[in-house]
Parts: sequence; structure tokens; C-alpha cells
Amino acid sequence: MNSRYSFGGDEHIFVECDEAMSLEAFFKSLSITKAVRDAQIRGVTEICPANASFQIKFDPDIIKPDDLQRELKSIEATASGGHSSLATRIIEVPVLYNDPWTHETLMRFRDRHQAPDMTDIEYTAKINQLDGVDGFVKAHSGAPWFVSMVGFVAGLPFLYQMVERQRQIQSPKYLRPRTDTPKLTVGHGGCFGAIYSVRGAGGYQMFGITPMPIYDPNQEIKYLKDFMCLFNPGDIVKWRPIDRAEYDQTVADVEAGKFTPRMTNVTFSLGEFHADIDGTNAKLTGALYGH
Repeated sequence: MNSRYSFGGDEHIFVECDEAMSLEAFFKSLSITKAVRDAQIRGVTEICPANASFQIKFDPDIIKPDDLQRELKSIEATASGGHSSLATRIIEVPVLYNDPWTHETLMRFRDRHQAPDMTDIEYTAKINQLDGVDGFVKAHSGAPWFVSMVGFVAGLPFLYQMVERQRQIQSPKYLRPRTDTPKLTVGHGGCFGAIYSVRGAGGYQMFGITPMPIYDPNQEIKYLKDFMCLFNPGDIVKWRPIDRAEYDQTVADVEAGKFTPRMTNVTFSLGEFHADIDGTNAKLTGALYGH
């Protein structure tokens, strides 16, 4: 698909790289936005990449909308084939699946759900032909997930499962949004996973909770002192199932300033990934665990 350009009011240009999310669409968005940043176009005030699109904010008193659109199309012509590898990080995120807090919340909102007689994990396992809760946890945590964007609320990562499309977990959002979601809920809507960085309303299926804060506006947590948000677009997440005892210990370690997320620097190659998805995922996971 050729990128589709449209104006958002008189200060934004929205560019849709593809109608469907894919790693190719993400890398195209990444390449173009990096080239726009490097070009330092006078009048551009903000560059915001998303899953398969990006938005540019500009000052119309400095650059005319049509002139900026011409510049962006020129940049796209030379940049969109650029990035096929990415220097990034793989980060382990511990998850207490079927935790009591999201369970209590989802039971309060069964009237808004497609299957009021099932939990969110049971429902998602059923519609994805997975073998119950255990089969779901194995499928959800078995392969890494790619952070395609960060936003909607501060620090919230959107996560894209790094397996063949037919193996990707799919699950619709609630029929009507909830008015409550616990902080650090691991959720899912459509093809995207997410971690709710703060407590609030939401519509994603709720699968579990992580004891690992990902957003700290006060920057008091040890590993968030340099920047309040943990994730960047392009990061890779590896879920690790934990039990309640480890959850409680990790919460205590975070509060005591003794917890640091397990992470390591890696290079992700789109070409290598498509040539051998499972092999690439095993290599990424091996780098995280030192084998």
C-alpha cells in the first residue's frame, strides 16, 4: 500500500503507512520519522510514530501544509526502504496470570463482556482454540512481543506478538468499556497486547498483572530515575509467568529499591525474522537469559 496522507486540522499531517499492523509497516513508519527528524524541517514541532502510521505537528505560520506534505513525500521516496534492522532491547516482564485484582475487576463488569460466564483468559483461550488457561499462558508467554508504539496514556506500550499471523492471539475489546482497570494490568484488544501504566477506564481483555512499574512521573523508582517511561517503540518484551509469592516479593523489592528489570541490548533484523521466526525468537530470548 502507498502511504495515505491527510490533514488533521491546520497543524497536523497524518500518514497511514498501511491499513494493517505489520512489522514492515512499523519499520516503514520508523524509517520515515527518523528521516524527518534528521532533516530538521523548519516549522515541524513534533513527530509521533504509531503502529502503522505517524503524525507530524507543525507551525502553519512557518511552513505551509502543502509544502510540508511535499517534503514528507519526498523523504518517504528515499527513506521508506531504509531500516530493516534495529538496535534495541529485550526486556523481561514478570506476569501473575489470573491474579485476584483483575479477576475481581472483570467479575464486576461481566455485563459488558461477550461471554459473561467465562473469565477473560477462558474466553480468549476458547476463541483462539487454545487448551484452556494453561494453553493460553503457554501461547501468550511463549514468544516475544514487539513494542510498536507507546502512548494513549503515558508510558502504555502497545505490543505486537512476534509469531506468524495465524498464530497471533486475537481477542476483541469488551462490548462496552469498563470504568476501572487495575494499574499494571496485562491486557489485550484485537491483535495488540498492552500494559496499563495507570489505573483507569479500559476495554481490553484482562489476563494478569505485573509487579514491575513501567511509568513513574516522580522518577523515584530506581530504574525509572533517568526517564519516567520504561518502554520505547522498538523494544521487545518477553513475558515470564510467576506465582503469587514471587509477585509479592517483587513488589517489596521495587518498594525497597532493590529491583531492576532483566534486560539486554540486541539487534533485531526484519529479514532474519521472516527467514526463521522461531529461530530469531530463540536467539533473542537466549540473549536475555545468557545462553
